[in-house]
Amino acid sequence: MIDWLTELQRSNPHLIKALLVGTLVSTACGVTGCWIILRRMAFLADALAHAMLAGVVAGFLVMKLLFASQSYAPAMLIGSVFAALFTVVVVGWVSRVSRIKEDTVIGITYTGVFALGGVLLSFFSRHVHIDVVHFLTGQLLAVRMADLWAMAFVTVFVLSVYILFYRSLQLVAFDRVLAASIGIPVLAFDYLLTACTSFVVVSGVNVVGVILVVGLLIIPAATAYLLCDRLPRMLALSALFGWTSFIVGYLWAEAVNVAPGSAVVVTGAAQFFVVLLIAPRYGVLADWLRRRRMIPQMLIEDVLRSVLKSRQDTISLAQLVTLMGGSVDRLTQAVKQLIREGLLVRDGENVRLTDQGRDYAMRLQRAHRLWETYLASVGTPQRELHDRADAMEHVHDEQAVDYLDDRLGHPLHDPHGSEIPEDFVHLVPGAVVPLAMLREGHRGEVVRLENESLESDFALGMLLTVKARSRDGHQWNVELPDGRVLGLSHQEADRVWVKLRVE
Repeated sequence: MIDWLTELQRSNPHLIKALLVGTLVSTACGVTGCWIILRRMAFLADALAHAMLAGVVAGFLVMKLLFASQSYAPAMLIGSVFAALFTVVVVGWVSRVSRIKEDTVIGITYTGVFALGGVLLSFFSRHVHIDVVHFLTGQLLAVRMADLWAMAFVTVFVLSVYILFYRSLQLVAFDRVLAASIGIPVLAFDYLLTACTSFVVVSGVNVVGVILVVGLLIIPAATAYLLCDRLPRMLALSALFGWTSFIVGYLWAEAVNVAPGSAVVVTGAAQFFVVLLIAPRYGVLADWLRRRRMIPQMLIEDVLRSVLKSRQDTISLAQLVTLMGGSVDRLTQAVKQLIREGLLVRDGENVRLTDQGRDYAMRLQRAHRLWETYLASVGTPQRELHDRADAMEHVHDEQAVDYLDDRLGHPLHDPHGSEIPEDFVHLVPGAVVPLAMLREGHRGEVVRLENESLESDFALGMLLTVKARSRDGHQWNVELPDGRVLGLSHQEADRVWVKLRVE
Protein backbone atom coordinates (compact mmCIF):
# COMPACT_ATOMS: atom_id res chain seq x y z
CA MET A 1 0.00 0.00 0.00
CA ILE A 2 2.82 2.41 0.92
CA ASP A 3 4.73 1.52 -2.23
CA TRP A 4 1.61 2.16 -4.32
CA LEU A 5 1.05 5.56 -2.71
CA THR A 6 4.71 6.44 -3.19
CA GLU A 7 4.59 5.50 -6.85
CA LEU A 8 1.32 7.44 -7.25
CA GLN A 9 2.89 10.51 -5.67
CA ARG A 10 5.90 10.30 -7.99
CA SER A 11 3.82 9.85 -11.14
CA ASN A 12 1.17 12.44 -10.24
CA PRO A 13 2.50 14.68 -7.43
CA HIS A 14 -0.57 16.91 -7.16
CA LEU A 15 -3.10 14.07 -6.98
CA ILE A 16 -2.96 13.15 -3.28
CA LYS A 17 -3.04 16.77 -2.07
CA ALA A 18 -5.89 17.52 -4.44
CA LEU A 19 -7.91 14.52 -3.24
CA LEU A 20 -7.25 15.35 0.42
CA VAL A 21 -8.18 19.01 0.14
CA GLY A 22 -11.15 18.12 -2.07
CA THR A 23 -12.46 15.66 0.51
CA LEU A 24 -12.10 18.27 3.23
CA VAL A 25 -13.83 21.04 1.30
CA SER A 26 -16.59 18.64 0.20
CA THR A 27 -17.21 17.65 3.81
CA ALA A 28 -17.28 21.23 5.08
CA CYS A 29 -19.43 22.48 2.20
CA GLY A 30 -21.81 19.50 2.30
CA VAL A 31 -22.54 19.78 6.03
CA THR A 32 -22.77 23.58 5.96
CA GLY A 33 -25.05 23.37 2.94
CA CYS A 34 -27.62 21.38 4.92
CA TRP A 35 -28.12 24.27 7.32
CA ILE A 36 -28.28 26.68 4.38
CA ILE A 37 -30.94 24.58 2.62
CA LEU A 38 -33.03 24.20 5.78
CA ARG A 39 -32.78 27.91 6.50
CA ARG A 40 -33.65 28.71 2.85
CA MET A 41 -30.46 30.74 2.56
CA ALA A 42 -29.20 29.41 -0.80
CA PHE A 43 -29.37 32.82 -2.45
CA LEU A 44 -27.72 34.41 0.59
CA ALA A 45 -24.87 31.86 0.37
CA ASP A 46 -24.35 32.92 -3.24
CA ALA A 47 -24.29 36.53 -2.05
CA LEU A 48 -21.68 35.74 0.61
CA ALA A 49 -19.46 34.02 -1.95
CA HIS A 50 -19.54 37.07 -4.22
CA ALA A 51 -19.23 39.63 -1.42
CA MET A 52 -16.11 37.87 -0.23
CA LEU A 53 -14.08 39.44 -3.06
CA ALA A 54 -14.25 42.85 -1.38
CA GLY A 55 -13.12 41.37 1.94
CA VAL A 56 -10.24 39.46 0.38
CA VAL A 57 -8.95 42.56 -1.45
CA ALA A 58 -9.38 44.74 1.65
CA GLY A 59 -7.50 42.25 3.84
CA PHE A 60 -4.71 42.00 1.30
CA LEU A 61 -4.37 45.80 1.12
CA VAL A 62 -4.33 46.19 4.90
CA MET A 63 -1.43 43.76 5.28
CA LYS A 64 0.40 45.13 2.25
CA LEU A 65 0.04 48.88 2.81
CA LEU A 66 -0.35 49.30 6.56
CA PHE A 67 1.86 46.53 7.95
CA ALA A 68 4.10 45.78 4.95
CA SER A 69 3.65 42.09 5.81
CA GLN A 70 3.74 39.10 3.50
CA SER A 71 1.25 37.12 5.67
CA TYR A 72 -1.79 37.77 3.54
CA ALA A 73 -3.81 34.62 4.15
CA PRO A 74 -5.08 35.37 7.72
CA ALA A 75 -6.00 38.96 6.79
CA MET A 76 -7.81 37.79 3.65
CA LEU A 77 -9.74 35.25 5.72
CA ILE A 78 -10.72 37.84 8.34
CA GLY A 79 -11.60 40.39 5.66
CA SER A 80 -13.86 37.94 3.85
CA VAL A 81 -15.69 37.11 7.10
CA PHE A 82 -16.27 40.80 7.80
CA ALA A 83 -17.51 41.32 4.23
CA ALA A 84 -19.97 38.46 4.65
CA LEU A 85 -21.21 39.74 8.02
CA PHE A 86 -21.52 43.24 6.58
CA THR A 87 -23.65 41.86 3.74
CA VAL A 88 -25.95 40.00 6.18
CA VAL A 89 -26.35 43.06 8.43
CA VAL A 90 -27.16 45.35 5.50
CA VAL A 91 -29.66 42.86 4.07
CA GLY A 92 -31.44 42.56 7.43
CA TRP A 93 -31.47 46.32 8.04
CA VAL A 94 -32.79 47.27 4.58
CA SER A 95 -35.46 44.54 4.79
CA ARG A 96 -36.68 45.94 8.11
CA VAL A 97 -36.75 49.64 7.19
CA SER A 98 -38.15 49.36 3.65
CA ARG A 99 -40.94 47.63 1.78
CA ILE A 100 -38.44 45.83 -0.49
CA LYS A 101 -38.45 42.06 -0.08
CA GLU A 102 -35.40 40.22 1.20
CA ASP A 103 -34.49 38.47 -2.07
CA THR A 104 -34.39 41.83 -3.87
CA VAL A 105 -32.26 43.33 -1.09
CA ILE A 106 -29.83 40.40 -1.33
CA GLY A 107 -29.50 40.94 -5.07
CA ILE A 108 -28.81 44.63 -4.60
CA THR A 109 -26.37 44.20 -1.71
CA TYR A 110 -24.20 41.39 -2.96
CA THR A 111 -23.77 42.89 -6.43
CA GLY A 112 -22.83 46.19 -4.81
CA VAL A 113 -20.28 44.63 -2.44
CA PHE A 114 -18.90 42.42 -5.22
CA ALA A 115 -18.53 45.46 -7.49
CA LEU A 116 -16.81 47.33 -4.64
CA GLY A 117 -14.24 44.53 -4.55
CA GLY A 118 -13.72 44.96 -8.27
CA VAL A 119 -13.23 48.73 -7.83
CA LEU A 120 -10.65 48.19 -5.06
CA LEU A 121 -8.89 45.56 -7.15
CA SER A 122 -8.73 47.92 -10.13
CA PHE A 123 -7.75 51.07 -8.21
CA PHE A 124 -4.96 49.37 -6.24
CA SER A 125 -3.85 47.12 -9.09
CA ARG A 126 -0.21 48.10 -8.50
CA HIS A 127 -0.33 46.73 -4.95
CA VAL A 128 -2.75 43.81 -5.18
CA HIS A 129 -1.33 40.58 -6.54
CA ILE A 130 -4.38 38.35 -6.60
CA ASP A 131 -4.96 36.01 -9.51
CA VAL A 132 -8.59 36.87 -10.20
CA VAL A 133 -9.05 34.05 -12.70
CA HIS A 134 -7.99 31.43 -10.16
CA PHE A 135 -9.98 33.28 -7.51
CA LEU A 136 -13.12 32.76 -9.61
CA THR A 137 -12.45 29.29 -11.10
CA GLY A 138 -10.07 27.71 -8.58
CA GLN A 139 -6.64 26.12 -8.88
CA LEU A 140 -7.14 22.57 -7.74
CA LEU A 141 -3.97 21.31 -9.44
CA ALA A 142 -1.77 23.83 -7.64
CA VAL A 143 -2.92 23.33 -4.05
CA ARG A 144 -0.17 24.19 -1.55
CA MET A 145 0.41 22.58 1.83
CA ALA A 146 -0.68 25.84 3.47
CA ASP A 147 -4.03 25.58 1.66
CA LEU A 148 -4.37 21.97 2.79
CA TRP A 149 -3.72 22.82 6.44
CA ALA A 150 -6.05 25.84 6.27
CA MET A 151 -8.82 23.69 4.82
CA ALA A 152 -8.24 21.04 7.51
CA PHE A 153 -8.45 23.67 10.25
CA VAL A 154 -11.66 25.20 8.84
CA THR A 155 -13.28 21.77 8.41
CA VAL A 156 -12.50 20.74 11.99
CA PHE A 157 -13.64 24.14 13.26
CA VAL A 158 -17.02 24.22 11.49
CA LEU A 159 -17.77 20.57 12.30
CA SER A 160 -16.94 21.26 15.96
CA VAL A 161 -19.32 24.24 15.94
CA TYR A 162 -22.11 22.15 14.43
CA ILE A 163 -21.58 19.36 16.96
CA LEU A 164 -21.40 21.68 19.98
CA PHE A 165 -24.46 23.74 19.00
CA TYR A 166 -26.37 21.02 17.15
CA ARG A 167 -29.60 21.22 19.17
CA SER A 168 -29.76 25.01 19.07
CA LEU A 169 -28.98 25.17 15.36
CA GLN A 170 -31.58 22.49 14.68
CA LEU A 171 -34.28 24.37 16.60
CA VAL A 172 -33.40 27.69 14.94
CA ALA A 173 -33.52 26.03 11.52
CA PHE A 174 -36.96 24.46 12.02
CA ASP A 175 -38.81 26.81 14.39
CA ARG A 176 -37.28 30.25 15.02
CA VAL A 177 -40.25 31.42 17.09
CA LEU A 178 -40.00 28.49 19.50
CA ALA A 179 -36.22 28.92 19.69
CA ALA A 180 -36.58 32.59 20.62
CA SER A 181 -39.34 31.82 23.13
CA ILE A 182 -37.11 29.45 25.11
CA GLY A 183 -34.21 31.90 25.22
CA ILE A 184 -32.01 30.79 22.32
CA PRO A 185 -30.26 33.85 20.77
CA VAL A 186 -31.56 33.38 17.24
CA LEU A 187 -29.70 36.36 15.76
CA ALA A 188 -26.41 35.22 17.28
CA PHE A 189 -26.79 31.81 15.67
CA ASP A 190 -27.61 33.50 12.35
CA TYR A 191 -24.29 35.32 12.53
CA LEU A 192 -22.49 32.16 13.68
CA LEU A 193 -23.79 30.25 10.66
CA THR A 194 -22.81 33.18 8.43
CA ALA A 195 -19.29 33.13 9.86
CA CYS A 196 -18.97 29.37 9.33
CA THR A 197 -20.23 29.74 5.76
CA SER A 198 -17.68 32.50 5.16
CA PHE A 199 -14.83 30.35 6.48
CA VAL A 200 -15.88 27.48 4.25
CA VAL A 201 -16.22 29.73 1.20
CA VAL A 202 -12.82 31.36 1.72
CA SER A 203 -11.05 28.06 2.28
CA GLY A 204 -12.78 26.54 -0.74
CA VAL A 205 -11.76 29.31 -3.12
CA ASN A 206 -8.41 27.74 -4.02
CA VAL A 207 -10.12 24.41 -4.71
CA VAL A 208 -13.02 25.26 -7.01
CA GLY A 209 -13.16 29.07 -7.01
CA VAL A 210 -15.46 31.61 -5.41
CA ILE A 211 -18.32 31.10 -7.87
CA LEU A 212 -18.31 27.31 -8.08
CA VAL A 213 -17.91 26.85 -4.31
CA VAL A 214 -21.59 27.75 -4.09
CA GLY A 215 -22.29 24.60 -6.07
CA LEU A 216 -20.55 22.46 -3.46
CA LEU A 217 -22.47 24.27 -0.73
CA ILE A 218 -25.89 23.80 -2.27
CA ILE A 219 -25.95 20.81 -4.65
CA PRO A 220 -24.93 17.93 -2.30
CA ALA A 221 -27.22 19.22 0.45
CA ALA A 222 -30.13 19.60 -1.98
CA THR A 223 -29.47 16.05 -3.27
CA ALA A 224 -29.53 14.67 0.27
CA TYR A 225 -32.70 16.66 1.03
CA LEU A 226 -34.53 14.68 -1.68
CA LEU A 227 -33.73 11.43 0.11
CA CYS A 228 -34.03 12.27 3.81
CA ASP A 229 -36.59 13.30 6.40
CA ARG A 230 -34.09 13.24 9.29
CA LEU A 231 -31.40 15.85 9.81
CA PRO A 232 -28.55 13.53 10.98
CA ARG A 233 -29.03 11.33 7.92
CA MET A 234 -29.20 14.39 5.67
CA LEU A 235 -25.90 15.71 7.07
CA ALA A 236 -24.15 12.37 6.48
CA LEU A 237 -25.57 11.91 2.98
CA SER A 238 -24.71 15.48 2.00
CA ALA A 239 -21.07 14.92 2.91
CA LEU A 240 -21.13 11.61 1.01
CA PHE A 241 -22.58 13.25 -2.11
CA GLY A 242 -19.92 15.96 -1.82
CA TRP A 243 -17.17 13.30 -1.79
CA THR A 244 -18.58 11.36 -4.74
CA SER A 245 -19.11 14.48 -6.84
CA PHE A 246 -15.56 15.64 -6.11
CA ILE A 247 -13.83 12.32 -6.74
CA VAL A 248 -15.80 11.47 -9.88
CA GLY A 249 -15.54 15.03 -11.18
CA TYR A 250 -11.80 15.19 -10.55
CA LEU A 251 -11.10 11.83 -12.23
CA TRP A 252 -13.30 12.84 -15.17
CA ALA A 253 -11.42 16.15 -15.49
CA GLU A 254 -8.09 14.31 -15.48
CA ALA A 255 -9.33 11.90 -18.14
CA VAL A 256 -10.64 14.51 -20.59
CA ASN A 257 -8.31 17.37 -19.60
CA VAL A 258 -10.87 19.96 -18.46
CA ALA A 259 -10.96 22.35 -15.50
CA PRO A 260 -11.36 20.21 -12.34
CA GLY A 261 -13.43 22.77 -10.43
CA SER A 262 -16.04 23.00 -13.15
CA ALA A 263 -16.05 19.22 -13.64
CA VAL A 264 -16.72 18.68 -9.93
CA VAL A 265 -19.76 20.95 -9.92
CA VAL A 266 -21.10 19.53 -13.21
CA THR A 267 -20.81 16.03 -11.71
CA GLY A 268 -22.66 17.18 -8.60
CA ALA A 269 -25.42 18.71 -10.71
CA ALA A 270 -25.74 15.48 -12.74
CA GLN A 271 -25.89 13.53 -9.49
CA PHE A 272 -28.68 15.82 -8.26
CA PHE A 273 -30.80 15.35 -11.37
CA VAL A 274 -30.40 11.56 -11.26
CA VAL A 275 -31.59 11.53 -7.64
CA LEU A 276 -34.39 13.96 -8.55
CA LEU A 277 -35.65 11.40 -11.06
CA ILE A 278 -35.32 8.21 -8.99
CA ALA A 279 -35.71 9.33 -5.34
CA PRO A 280 -38.14 6.81 -3.81
CA ARG A 281 -40.33 9.37 -2.05
CA TYR A 282 -39.70 12.84 -3.47
CA GLY A 283 -38.49 11.97 -6.97
CA VAL A 284 -40.19 12.74 -10.24
CA LEU A 285 -40.88 9.08 -11.06
CA ALA A 286 -42.25 8.39 -7.57
CA ASP A 287 -44.52 11.42 -7.85
CA TRP A 288 -45.69 10.28 -11.30
CA LEU A 289 -46.49 6.80 -9.97
CA ARG A 290 -48.41 8.28 -7.03
CA ARG A 291 -50.43 10.46 -9.35
CA ARG A 292 -51.15 7.53 -11.63
CA ARG A 293 -52.30 5.36 -8.75
CA MET A 294 -54.23 8.13 -7.04
CA ILE A 295 -57.99 7.85 -7.23
CA PRO A 296 -59.81 11.21 -7.42
CA GLN A 297 -61.94 11.92 -4.36
CA MET A 298 -64.86 12.75 -6.64
CA LEU A 299 -64.77 9.23 -8.11
CA ILE A 300 -64.59 7.72 -4.61
CA GLU A 301 -67.67 9.67 -3.54
CA ASP A 302 -69.54 8.87 -6.76
CA VAL A 303 -69.01 5.14 -6.13
CA LEU A 304 -70.39 5.45 -2.59
CA ARG A 305 -73.46 7.36 -3.72
CA SER A 306 -74.04 4.93 -6.59
CA VAL A 307 -73.97 1.95 -4.21
CA LEU A 308 -76.48 3.70 -1.95
CA LYS A 309 -78.61 4.74 -4.93
CA SER A 310 -78.82 1.13 -6.17
CA ARG A 311 -81.05 0.31 -3.16
CA GLN A 312 -79.48 -3.17 -2.99
CA ASP A 313 -77.79 -4.84 -0.06
CA THR A 314 -74.86 -5.82 -2.28
CA ILE A 315 -73.73 -4.76 -5.73
CA SER A 316 -71.26 -6.19 -8.22
CA LEU A 317 -68.61 -4.33 -10.18
CA ALA A 318 -70.53 -4.94 -13.42
CA GLN A 319 -73.60 -3.28 -11.93
CA LEU A 320 -71.47 -0.33 -10.81
CA VAL A 321 -70.11 0.05 -14.34
CA THR A 322 -73.67 0.06 -15.66
CA LEU A 323 -74.73 2.70 -13.15
CA MET A 324 -71.70 4.95 -13.49
CA GLY A 325 -69.98 4.19 -16.77
CA GLY A 326 -66.28 4.96 -17.12
CA SER A 327 -63.19 2.78 -16.91
CA VAL A 328 -63.50 -0.63 -15.28
CA ASP A 329 -59.88 -0.43 -14.04
CA ARG A 330 -60.46 2.94 -12.36
CA LEU A 331 -63.67 1.72 -10.72
CA THR A 332 -61.87 -1.41 -9.50
CA GLN A 333 -59.12 0.72 -7.95
CA ALA A 334 -61.72 3.01 -6.36
CA VAL A 335 -63.56 0.02 -4.85
CA LYS A 336 -60.28 -1.39 -3.47
CA GLN A 337 -59.46 1.95 -1.86
CA LEU A 338 -62.92 2.18 -0.30
CA ILE A 339 -62.46 -1.33 1.11
CA ARG A 340 -59.09 -0.29 2.58
CA GLU A 341 -60.73 2.77 4.16
CA GLY A 342 -63.48 0.64 5.71
CA LEU A 343 -66.32 2.24 3.72
CA LEU A 344 -67.09 -0.89 1.67
CA VAL A 345 -66.75 -4.55 2.56
CA ARG A 346 -66.58 -7.60 0.30
CA ASP A 347 -69.52 -9.96 0.23
CA GLY A 348 -68.44 -12.79 -2.05
CA GLU A 349 -68.01 -11.29 -5.52
CA ASN A 350 -70.04 -8.24 -4.53
CA VAL A 351 -69.51 -5.33 -2.17
CA ARG A 352 -71.74 -3.60 0.34
CA LEU A 353 -71.65 -0.45 2.42
CA THR A 354 -70.41 -0.57 5.99
CA ASP A 355 -72.19 1.55 8.60
CA GLN A 356 -69.50 4.20 8.19
CA GLY A 357 -69.81 4.00 4.42
CA ARG A 358 -73.59 4.33 4.58
CA ASP A 359 -73.32 7.46 6.72
CA TYR A 360 -70.83 8.95 4.27
CA ALA A 361 -73.07 8.10 1.29
CA MET A 362 -76.11 9.58 3.05
CA ARG A 363 -74.21 12.83 3.62
CA LEU A 364 -73.38 12.93 -0.08
CA GLN A 365 -76.97 12.24 -1.06
CA ARG A 366 -78.20 14.94 1.30
CA ALA A 367 -75.73 17.42 -0.14
CA HIS A 368 -76.71 16.50 -3.70
CA ARG A 369 -80.42 16.98 -3.13
CA LEU A 370 -79.91 20.23 -1.22
CA TRP A 371 -77.79 21.57 -4.06
CA GLU A 372 -80.49 20.57 -6.55
CA THR A 373 -83.03 22.44 -4.43
CA TYR A 374 -80.82 25.50 -4.27
CA LEU A 375 -80.12 25.47 -8.02
CA ALA A 376 -83.83 25.20 -8.72
CA SER A 377 -84.51 28.16 -6.41
CA VAL A 378 -82.14 30.39 -8.41
CA GLY A 379 -83.72 29.51 -11.74
CA THR A 380 -81.53 26.70 -13.09
CA PRO A 381 -83.36 24.77 -15.86
CA GLN A 382 -84.78 21.45 -14.69
CA ARG A 383 -82.77 19.45 -17.23
CA GLU A 384 -79.49 20.84 -15.85
CA LEU A 385 -80.19 20.34 -12.14
CA HIS A 386 -78.78 16.83 -11.77
CA ASP A 387 -75.53 17.38 -13.67
CA ARG A 388 -74.74 20.65 -11.90
CA ALA A 389 -75.58 19.18 -8.51
CA ASP A 390 -73.28 16.23 -9.31
CA ALA A 391 -70.40 18.67 -9.59
CA MET A 392 -71.37 20.65 -6.48
CA GLU A 393 -72.27 17.77 -4.16
CA HIS A 394 -68.60 17.24 -3.39
CA VAL A 395 -68.75 20.45 -1.36
CA HIS A 396 -70.33 18.59 1.54
CA ASP A 397 -68.58 19.75 4.68
CA GLU A 398 -71.05 20.09 7.53
CA GLN A 399 -70.93 23.87 7.87
CA ALA A 400 -71.58 24.48 4.17
CA VAL A 401 -74.43 21.96 3.98
CA ASP A 402 -76.01 23.17 7.24
CA TYR A 403 -75.91 26.76 5.99
CA LEU A 404 -77.49 25.73 2.70
CA ASP A 405 -80.18 23.73 4.50
CA ASP A 406 -81.05 26.66 6.77
CA ARG A 407 -81.13 29.20 3.91
CA LEU A 408 -83.51 26.94 1.97
CA GLY A 409 -85.82 26.58 5.00
CA HIS A 410 -84.93 22.94 5.79
CA PRO A 411 -86.72 21.46 2.74
CA LEU A 412 -88.13 17.95 2.92
CA HIS A 413 -87.97 17.07 -0.79
CA ASP A 414 -85.79 18.01 -3.75
CA PRO A 415 -87.23 19.38 -7.05
CA HIS A 416 -87.73 15.80 -8.33
CA GLY A 417 -89.86 14.87 -5.30
CA SER A 418 -87.20 12.68 -3.66
CA GLU A 419 -86.90 12.95 0.12
CA ILE A 420 -83.87 14.86 1.40
CA PRO A 421 -82.16 12.86 4.17
CA GLU A 422 -82.34 14.51 7.58
CA ASP A 423 -79.31 15.92 9.33
CA PHE A 424 -78.31 12.73 11.14
CA VAL A 425 -75.01 14.28 12.23
CA HIS A 426 -76.65 16.79 14.58
CA LEU A 427 -79.97 15.07 15.26
CA VAL A 428 -78.82 12.64 17.94
CA PRO A 429 -80.33 12.07 21.40
CA GLY A 430 -79.24 14.81 23.80
CA ALA A 431 -78.33 17.33 21.09
CA VAL A 432 -79.62 20.90 21.51
CA VAL A 433 -80.88 22.13 18.13
CA PRO A 434 -83.39 24.62 16.71
CA LEU A 435 -86.91 23.23 16.39
CA ALA A 436 -86.75 24.00 12.65
CA MET A 437 -84.32 21.13 12.12
CA LEU A 438 -86.71 18.51 13.53
CA ARG A 439 -89.00 16.37 11.40
CA GLU A 440 -92.24 14.50 11.96
CA GLY A 441 -92.03 12.17 14.96
CA HIS A 442 -89.15 13.92 16.71
CA ARG A 443 -89.61 14.81 20.37
CA GLY A 444 -87.70 17.41 22.31
CA GLU A 445 -87.60 19.37 25.55
CA VAL A 446 -87.60 23.17 25.32
CA VAL A 447 -84.34 24.56 26.72
CA ARG A 448 -84.18 28.10 25.28
CA LEU A 449 -86.51 30.68 23.75
CA GLU A 450 -84.99 33.50 21.71
CA ASN A 451 -88.21 35.50 21.28
CA GLU A 452 -90.33 36.83 24.18
CA SER A 453 -93.51 36.52 22.10
CA LEU A 454 -93.10 32.72 22.19
CA GLU A 455 -93.21 32.60 25.99
CA SER A 456 -96.98 32.71 26.00
CA ASP A 457 -97.14 29.31 24.27
CA PHE A 458 -93.87 27.64 25.31
CA ALA A 459 -92.15 27.13 28.64
CA LEU A 460 -88.75 25.81 29.53
CA GLY A 461 -88.82 22.09 30.17
CA MET A 462 -91.94 21.61 28.02
CA LEU A 463 -91.94 18.39 25.98
CA LEU A 464 -92.90 18.89 22.32
CA THR A 465 -93.78 16.43 19.58
CA VAL A 466 -93.23 17.43 15.95
CA LYS A 467 -96.09 16.74 13.56
CA ALA A 468 -96.19 16.74 9.77
CA ARG A 469 -95.53 20.11 8.17
CA SER A 470 -98.17 21.96 6.22
CA ARG A 471 -98.31 24.76 3.63
CA ASP A 472 -95.89 22.97 1.31
CA GLY A 473 -93.43 22.36 4.15
CA HIS A 474 -93.22 26.02 5.21
CA GLN A 475 -95.18 25.62 8.49
CA TRP A 476 -93.89 23.59 11.42
CA ASN A 477 -96.62 21.97 13.49
CA VAL A 478 -95.84 20.96 17.07
CA GLU A 479 -98.02 19.21 19.63
CA LEU A 480 -97.92 20.62 23.16
CA PRO A 481 -98.36 18.49 26.33
CA ASP A 482 -102.01 19.66 26.63
CA GLY A 483 -102.81 18.32 23.14
CA ARG A 484 -102.84 21.66 21.32
CA VAL A 485 -101.05 21.88 17.97
CA LEU A 486 -99.27 25.13 17.13
CA GLY A 487 -98.13 26.22 13.70
CA LEU A 488 -94.80 28.05 13.46
CA SER A 489 -93.01 29.76 10.63
CA HIS A 490 -89.38 28.99 9.83
CA GLN A 491 -88.19 32.08 11.69
CA GLU A 492 -90.22 31.19 14.78
CA ALA A 493 -89.13 27.54 14.74
CA ASP A 494 -85.51 28.69 14.55
CA ARG A 495 -85.95 30.63 17.82
CA VAL A 496 -87.15 27.64 19.84
CA TRP A 497 -84.24 25.47 20.95
CA VAL A 498 -84.96 21.96 22.14
CA LYS A 499 -83.01 19.04 23.54
CA LEU A 500 -83.69 16.06 21.33
CA ARG A 501 -85.19 13.01 23.02
CA VAL A 502 -85.91 9.52 21.73
CA GLU A 503 -88.84 7.72 23.27
